[in-house]
Amino acid sequence: MNVRAQDMNGYGLELKDVVSLAIEQSSAVKYAQNRNENYYWRWKNYKTKYRPQLVISGNLPDFTKSTVGVTQPDGSLEFKQVTNLATSARLSLNQSIPFTGTYVYASTSAYRFQDYNKDIVSFSGSPFSVGFTQPIFSINWMKWQEKTEPLIYDEAQKDFVESIEEISLNTVYRFFRYLMVQTNYKLAESNLKNSNNNLKIAQTKKDLGTISENNFARNELAVLNAQKSLNQASMDLKNADFELKSYVGIPQDQQIELEMPLNITLFDIDKEKALEESKLNRKEGSEYKRRLIVADRDLLNAKRSTGLSATLQGSYGLSNSAETMAGVYDQPERQQTLKLALSIPILDWGQSASAVKLAESQRDLVIYDVEKDREDFERSVVVQVEQFSLMKDQLTTAKEADKVSENGYQIALKQFQNGEISITDLNISLSERENAKRDYIRSLQTYWEAYYKLRILTLYDFEQNQRISYINPMSPED
Repeated sequence: MNVRAQDMNGYGLELKDVVSLAIEQSSAVKYAQNRNENYYWRWKNYKTKYRPQLVISGNLPDFTKSTVGVTQPDGSLEFKQVTNLATSARLSLNQSIPFTGTYVYASTSAYRFQDYNKDIVSFSGSPFSVGFTQPIFSINWMKWQEKTEPLIYDEAQKDFVESIEEISLNTVYRFFRYLMVQTNYKLAESNLKNSNNNLKIAQTKKDLGTISENNFARNELAVLNAQKSLNQASMDLKNADFELKSYVGIPQDQQIELEMPLNITLFDIDKEKALEESKLNRKEGSEYKRRLIVADRDLLNAKRSTGLSATLQGSYGLSNSAETMAGVYDQPERQQTLKLALSIPILDWGQSASAVKLAESQRDLVIYDVEKDREDFERSVVVQVEQFSLMKDQLTTAKEADKVSENGYQIALKQFQNGEISITDLNISLSERENAKRDYIRSLQTYWEAYYKLRILTLYDFEQNQRISYINPMSPED
């Protein structure tokens, strides 16, 4: 959303305008987008990891000129000068199978060796070979990744939306800090103007001899205090102006003025609806599942790691050697391998049993923590709904108090100028007016903060009755 041109030329900015600017151009949103993009590429990397991989590898070239020890037929060692050039290449098609944890491949390879001392060139290679590696008894990490990685990516997507909503809430804090200071500045301006007018009236009365020196001095003091308050409000406004613009990304030389966010639609929110949306939209739902899955995985890994472990490897193919490259492919010989590697713990002084007990204890602790975190989160949603519901009466009362105090001050001001009340009574009315105005702004702030906190906890827009979503312009998927 682009803010209206007249807004950026110094006209009023509404709360939603400022929030939209922060979502579009703040440094905080850039960070959130970068972090979300990182998770996108992690997810992309995971998705491509288990697709077929075509790989070419080799040594081009491998030249050696050195003196090396050569073992003779009788077992003795002679050092000879060797000069040779070896060149090799291998083309392989690799595939991992998550369901079984198996790694399979199909390949073809060639090897050329040239001995410069003997002026001999020879070739060898494997025209075709296939093989596999199959862990037995150990945990299938690929299968567990299939369970956790989708949850991690889902958490990242929901966390991105939550981060944007947190930026909105932080913008609300800064908006109302600026609005409060801006209101104080306007009140100080108004007070100084009224104080100067009162002083002029007091001067006329003094000339006529109808006012005491003490009361005249009080009017002079009121002007000085009003000027002092205006100076302080001016400094506070500059600080708040810098803070808001820096966070939102508005140029420092841009003149802005905030408008009171009075366009409020008071509505009720059903607790069950809020809970339902929070479970669907927040990252906690995926996070709790993932934490339980990881705990189960670690327990299973502890049990599998303490017993018999084995890895089965096998291959089948054709190989040959010849004086020419073409000869390698002329009637090659079959080659087969089958290997079973075993590891059996005999004596570990109770290490295996303690490792399993530790994993069981950690799993029980995770189950307890997840259940507690789930209860705390659901309770926070309910409490926030209740707090939001209380804002309506508080906001209505504060608005009426602001209206009454403003009218009371205008009446008191006229009475003072007519000589009907003292300056002390006027100051009391002035204080009541300022307190009511600030209290109304604080009530507005509390309402909007409660509203945006509820959006964060549910990632749901209750005004539009739809799930909150944002597009990351840095993500290729979007």
